[in-house]
Parts: sequence; C-alpha cells; structure tokens
Amino acid sequence: MNVLVINCGSSSLKYQLFNTGEQTVLAKGLVERIGIEGSGLTHQPDGKDKVTITRQVANHREAIELVLQALVHGEHGVIKALSEIQAVGHRVVHGGEKFAGSVMIDDQVMKALEECSELAPLHNPPNIIGIKACQHLLPGVLQAGVFDTAFHQTMPDYAYLYGLPYELYQKYGIRRYGFHGTSHKYVSQRAAAMLGKPRSATKIITCHLGNGASITAVDGGKSVATSMGFTPLEGLMMGTRCGDIDPAIVMFIMEKEGLTVEQVNDLLNKKSGVLGLSGLSSDFRDLEAAAKDGHKRAQLALDIFAYDVKKYIGAYAAVLNGVDAIVFTAGLGENSILIRSMVCDRLDYLGVRLDNEKNQVRGQETDISAAGSAVKVLVIPTNEELMIALDTQRLVSGQM
Repeated sequence: MNVLVINCGSSSLKYQLFNTGEQTVLAKGLVERIGIEGSGLTHQPDGKDKVTITRQVANHREAIELVLQALVHGEHGVIKALSEIQAVGHRVVHGGEKFAGSVMIDDQVMKALEECSELAPLHNPPNIIGIKACQHLLPGVLQAGVFDTAFHQTMPDYAYLYGLPYELYQKYGIRRYGFHGTSHKYVSQRAAAMLGKPRSATKIITCHLGNGASITAVDGGKSVATSMGFTPLEGLMMGTRCGDIDPAIVMFIMEKEGLTVEQVNDLLNKKSGVLGLSGLSSDFRDLEAAAKDGHKRAQLALDIFAYDVKKYIGAYAAVLNGVDAIVFTAGLGENSILIRSMVCDRLDYLGVRLDNEKNQVRGQETDISAAGSAVKVLVIPTNEELMIALDTQRLVSGQM
C-alpha cells in the first residue's frame, strides 16, 4: 500500500511516501517558509538526485499541491498518477483525552480536533489545515490521524493529574498529556524486539532527546509516565524551553521584569533552556564544541541537561519497579556520544554499564551496553513517519 505521510507545521510541511508492504520510502521532502518570502520545496526521490523548487507558497493547500505535483512529475516523480496514493496519514500533535489511538478521519473527528486546538494553538490548526487540503486535493482517498498524545493515554490518573483543584481538570482538561508519543511507541517496540521479549514482558525507559526532549516509562508496551505535561514546556530542560521550574518563579519574573503573559511565555519557551543558560546556542553540537574549548556556561548547560535526564531515569526506574533497557533516540540521543556517556555515568546502582567503544556510534540501531550489564543501553533511531504509515495502513485495511 502506498501511504503519504503529512506533517504540517505552522510554516512548513514535511512528507514521506511509503510503500508499507516493503516498508520503503519512495520519496520524502520538505516545503519551507509557507506564507513567507523565499518559500519552496526540497524533494528527495528514492534513488534519484535531490530536487529544489523555489517558488512562492502562500498556504498549506498550495504546499500540498506542490508536493503532489512533485510525486507524479515526469522526471523526479515516483508514481505515475495520484490514484496510486491509497491513503494519507497525518501527524496531529494534540488529541486531548478524545483519542487513545490512531483513527480514520471523518466529520466527527474533525470537530474533536477543532476542540483540541485550544490545548495546542500553535500545532493543531496547521494540522487541521493540512487534513482539509488533502481531503480537497485527494477526494475519496482515506485519511488517518495519528496523535503525539495518544500513546500516553494509558497513564493512570495518579500519574497525569496535578495537585490543583479537581474542578480545573473537569472544566478545562488541565492534566499531563505528554508528547512525542509516536516516537516513544516506535522505539519501545523496537527495543522489545532487540531484547527478544514480548512487549508485555518489558520495562523500558525511552529518552527522546533533541531540541525538544522527553522521557517515558513504558511498562508492558504501555506508557505509564512521561516527562512532558499539559504542554511540551514541562519536564526536561531543552534547547530553548526551561522545563521543570517552581511555578512561583513565573509571577516573580512578571512582577520584577514587568512582563506580559505573552512575553513571559516567550521567555520560558524560546529564550530559556540550554540557550538561556549558555548564552550561546540552543544547538547541543555548538555547546559540546564550546565546552571542549573551555566555555564554562556551555559546560554548565550540558551538565544540567544530563543531570535532568539522569534524574528522570532514576524516577522512572522506581515507577517501573525495575528496568530492562534504556533507549536513546532523536537527534541528540542518536548522535551525541558525550550526552549518552554523561547520562549513563553513575547509573551503576541500576545495573547500567556502558561500553565506551560501542558508544562511539551515531545514528545506528545498536546495543551500547557493556557485557554483563544488567540493563541494556540501546541507541534506536526514531521513525515516527513509518509508525504513522503503518498505523494508517492498519486502519485503512480494516475498512477495505
């Protein structure tokens, strides 16, 4: 089955066309700067040269039109006609409590997505626009929604509720939702396969570490705790997000600095994290290079980040009552030899032993734990798009 996976951001659109039977990517690409001067498409057909098309793209509908034209193009296309696309899978950031799994998109689902937009005002609206554009441009093609929050809907109430008046949860849905769910689901399934165990018999801690970062405790294949909360701001300190802080700090800063709600929100989400601490960059590669040259605040930012990850791993080992494997994934987790080493240092009380030679790897699925390590340490490149494509295939096959 040919499944087109669409991931709409506020001013960008990522896509991949999969043959799900062979689990191969026929083409992938990115439309950038939608609605902004200098927009265009980068299209990578499998086995062919990358193609860059620079043209003004006013909105997401035009972006999807451009993608579809590229897929059937005589020279750099990978299919002969749009009728060869049998389904579309959409990444949707927030499904609230309405969706505990991926679903086929219909009018009822679209209404629910609109209602969830209040919980993710920066992400869900472009996701919805992308769905509507595909419905218009590919009429009759079945469409599925795959939610970042869905995997975490198995968390128990004592793990997702905050110590606030219960009425606020009832009225506004204020609770921990968690994000990166598709990634945590994919790598935890791969980890179980690498361990040679059924998912139901595993206790796994998945560390999705990138500019945005989260950690999840996966018990028997189900998420039981995760570090991100009501929004992606909670949990680990990240590239530009502050992560866990005393909430009274927000009011204190607003009063002392004379900030509005919008300004303090911008401060916590875009000017904090390792960027704010280092005063240098939100890119961990820059920080590692600077720390190597003696930049003290860059080193401090790395130390705090590794400490945060280690702290959550310890907490989730307690939640799980033991752990079979710790998984590193996403841009930083897959590629930073230093961060993996810093995180695993002094986790020997859990039975974690890292093999420093095996750890000299980037972007490869492998076991980097030392012989005899009671807890496996795994590097697993995430593949959210494949997960979306396979979920879409499963849903569509059930309707055929």
